[in-house]
Order: sequence, then C-alpha cells, then structure tokens
Amino acid sequence: MENSELLEEYLRSRANVLRLYSLRSTTKAESGHPTSCLSSAEIIVTLFLHTMNIDPENIDYLDNDEFILSKGHAAPALYIALAEVGVIPWDKIMTLREFNSELEGHPVPRVKGIRVATGSLGQGLSMGLGMAYAKRLLGINRRVYVLLGDGEMAEGSNWEAINLAGKLRLSNLVAIMDMNRLGQSEPTILQWDSESYAKRIEAFNWNVTICDGHDVKDLIRAFDEAKRSDKPFFIIAKTVKGKGVSFLEDAEDRHGRALTKEELIIAERELLPKIRHDIQYKPKNFIRASVPIEPRRKYNIFRTNYRIGDMITTREAFGRALMKLGEQNERLVVLDGDVKNSTFTMYFFEKFPERSLQCYIAEQNMVSIAVGIQTQGFDVFLATFASFLTRAFDQIRMAAYSRANLKICGSHAGVSIGEDGPSQMGLEDIAMFRAIYGSAVLYPCDAVSAEKLTWAMANYEGISYIRTTRPRTPVIYSNDEEFHIGGSKVLRWSKNDETTVIACGITVHEALKAYDMLKNEGIKIRVIDCYSIKPIDAETLIKAAEETRHIITVEDHYPEGGMGEAVASLGLKPHILAIRKMPHSGKPHELLAEQGIDAKGIARKVKELIQK
Repeated sequence: MENSELLEEYLRSRANVLRLYSLRSTTKAESGHPTSCLSSAEIIVTLFLHTMNIDPENIDYLDNDEFILSKGHAAPALYIALAEVGVIPWDKIMTLREFNSELEGHPVPRVKGIRVATGSLGQGLSMGLGMAYAKRLLGINRRVYVLLGDGEMAEGSNWEAINLAGKLRLSNLVAIMDMNRLGQSEPTILQWDSESYAKRIEAFNWNVTICDGHDVKDLIRAFDEAKRSDKPFFIIAKTVKGKGVSFLEDAEDRHGRALTKEELIIAERELLPKIRHDIQYKPKNFIRASVPIEPRRKYNIFRTNYRIGDMITTREAFGRALMKLGEQNERLVVLDGDVKNSTFTMYFFEKFPERSLQCYIAEQNMVSIAVGIQTQGFDVFLATFASFLTRAFDQIRMAAYSRANLKICGSHAGVSIGEDGPSQMGLEDIAMFRAIYGSAVLYPCDAVSAEKLTWAMANYEGISYIRTTRPRTPVIYSNDEEFHIGGSKVLRWSKNDETTVIACGITVHEALKAYDMLKNEGIKIRVIDCYSIKPIDAETLIKAAEETRHIITVEDHYPEGGMGEAVASLGLKPHILAIRKMPHSGKPHELLAEQGIDAKGIARKVKELIQK
C-alpha cells in the first residue's frame, strides 16, 4: 500500500475509533453531545494525527500548533484526540463528566493541550485570533486551528473576529467549520449552503476552500492549502451530523442526547467493522518543542508625581501607569476599543505601538482576543467605556473559566459623566465584575490611587477591573501613599463619630465635602475610601460599624450588586445611597444631586439618621 493510501486508511480507521469512544463515554455518562463528535471525527483526527505540528510530551510549549474547539459541546472528541497522541491516558476517557474527572462536559484548561474554556458558542475564533497575534509578536512560526460549529456562525462575535483577522492578515490563523446542517433545535440558518458562507467570509479578506469533511484526502488537501495561504484561511467542511451510525445521520432532535445502552449496541455493530487494527502507521507530525511559557513577571512599584489639589482624571492616571508598566515588561500588551483618546491607552499606543492592538468597536471580540493573547505568556490590559463592557459579559465570564489573567479598565462610569446620558453611563459594571469568580474590583478616587491600583492589577493573578471616571477630581493622596487590593483608606475619623460614610471613586470627594459641611454644624462623621470593592476591607469596615451608630454607603452605581451590597455582605446593615432614579442628560453636579449622592444628599441622610 502506498504511503498516502496507508495514511488515509489509518485516518479513516482512527476517525471511527473517535466515534466509538465518543458514543461509549457519553452513554456511560448518560449525557453529552455525541452526534456533534461524530460529524467532526475526520477533521479532528486529520489535524491531530497528520496536520498539526505538536509535541505530545510538551503540548503546552509555545512552539506547538494550537487547537481550539470552539464548538465545545464536542469535548469527548477532543479528549479522545488527546488520548490518541498520548497526552491523556486512554483509561481516562470513560470518566467523562464524572465528579472527580478533569474531563468536563465542555473543555476547560484542566487538561494539557486545552488553553481556554469553550462551550459558550461564538468565542473560540476570537481567542484563536489572540493566540495567532501573540505568536506573531513572539516570532513563532506556528498556526492556530479553530474548529467551529455551523450553528455558532450565527453569533456576531465570530464575524467580529473574521473582520479583524482579515485586516491584520493573520496567515497563521485557520478556521474550520463543521458544516453539519443541524443546530440544537432545528436546522442552521444556511444549512449546507457552502457557497453563501464562502462569499461572506471571502469578503473579509480571508482565503476560503470548501471540502468534504468526511474525506480525509480532501481534508489533507484543504489543510495543505491553508499552510500556503498569505491570509487567514477558512475551511468549510461539509459534514453529516451523526455520521457513521445510520439511525443518527442527519437526524433532528438528537443534539445533546446520549445513546441508550441498547442504541449503543446497535451503533457498535456498525462502527467496529470500520476499525482496522492491522494498520502499522506512525504519525509524522510530532515535533520536539523547545519554547516553554515564561513565568509571569512581578512589576516593581513606581513613583507618582502629583501635588495635592491637582485636578486630573483617574482615566488619565491609568494611562500614565500603563506606560510605566510597559517599560518594565516587553510582554505587556494593551487592547482598546476605539476609545483610546478617552481611556488614555493612547499613551501606551504612542510609546509601544508594536504591543498595542486596536480592536475597534467590537468589545466581545476584544475580550476574547485578550484571553487568547494571555495564553501565550503575555500580560494583557484592555479598556473601553464601562457601559460597553456589559455587552461582553459572557466573554468575561468565560475568561474566568479559562483561568485567564486579564486586566480590564472601564472608563466614563456613572451619572458623573454628565450630558452624554444613560447609554454612556456605566451603572451596572460593579455588579457585573463582582459576580465574576476570583475577580478584583477597584474604584480609585484620584490620580495617585489610580496609578497605584493599576500597578496592583498588573501583579494580580486572575481577572481584575478598575473603574475610572470622566471628570477631573482633585488629588487627595500624597505620592508615598500605598494601596493594595483588599484595602481601604480612613480619611476622616474621631472617637466621637456618629456615622460612617463609605464611598468610592467620585463619591469620595462628595463625602469629604459633606464632612466639612457637617463639621461646621458640630456633627462628626467618619469617611472611608472603599477603593477595593472586591475583595473588600472587612476588618476596617466592621470596626467602623462597631464604633459608630450608623453606616451609610454612597456610590455612583445602581444599588443592586454595588458597593452597598458588598458592605451588606459582611453582615452589616448600611443605608445605601445609589442611583435609584432613571438617569438622563445633565451637568454632573445636577445629576449627582438628583440622585442624592452629592455632598448635600450625604449630609441630609446623616442628619436624618442621627435625629431618629
């Protein structure tokens, strides 16, 4: 038998092994998506056993080709492919979805060879874009392969990724669509209309080919074309959902349903004769990788240079801090969503253009790109308006399951932005980021704290968020003041304080004004800058509650999920001043006053409480 014929026979046989164990493992688990595994069998085995340059012994080294299973519900197929190349022991496969198994229902990076969490559809291609971009920065000549389902092509985030990858001309990015026609509840939008897919994708400056996704010879031809492409490459692979088992092929209402034990017996009778044990073939795509991921670097604290009373925005201070961090680490990358002159990432873009990526107005794509970049050993900051991050909440949520190390800035937060109106006012962002597993949520009130907390974010492992404001605010801290995640600052206090006012960001300045107003009336209050909302400084806040009669929280955010509820989670009973009326355009001072979160509103609430 000729070598090419031997290879093709080998791949066809291993594809049926993949089908067999996808069915066996999901049947044992009594759950899963076996028909999606069956349609992608030839694609996956051709990649892992012929096309991709990989070192199974060092699969997490950077000079491997990368694979992302964007259609994460086909996880069993990925696990079996990793077992085929020796990354996972074969006896693990039948532990799929068990409580003590790392082989979860959808991929997460608990398994070598899996860098990102997938399964919330429409995110894998953006993450692959980030990986491909990072490999280009590193000068590593390897490709990133992303397997997409045709159902998820309805997700706009995929088209955001296709758009930007074409502009960047990322020739090391290869997307493969498993075009099996069927979604979860009904056929997909375009079903098997491969020409329509091709025309749309080509319009975004990709090279495209159409192939038979069950013909390994045609797949090899397509993957060889991809290696010669000078643009990102898209393979539209026509497949049949449930391929290889007669009663599953192109059958509707079988998505997400494991076979019964009786059905499995029938399926095995069809698959076992297609598996050949006599083929002696050793994959020739295995390499010796030599580039491990470098350990993350710690950033040295830097000096700030402000004077008490200087009027400067926290967003500008954030931008200045990025430049200082960029000087310390050539593997720090900054992304922005076409607002760099407002977020002040423009400082970094001007100084380090080679490490700056403009993602334009596509926040979902930007977050997932950042996830991809950080898998390659980079530190990544990204920034946009706080309000626009809400549309990327799913991507941020999935980043946490990817164990991603992301630093996110949301600017223009709260009604204090003024005339632009509620569409631009981030009033939900604290709640959103507090809900993210392992996150840190920071809200500085002046330039010194903004720079120092940006440094603290750089050293934080996990997802961290800094909220910055639009208006200029006075510097209240000296340059030698220290800030850390989980801390707070007691700005005003005495042994005779009646009430504690806990503020953050813009409302810190209003609380200080209220302190002066009340002091003139003989009323003493304690003022705390709660700059770390998560984790929160429990010790300081509980002590204040014990030493004063009342606790008031004041924030430029809706009460639901905000700082007030974070304080309440400590077992305290704060009186929460927050955004409770429908916001609208106006001057910042007018809007703060209307919501009762300005100095007069705080003073009024203090008096109301002490008079009871």
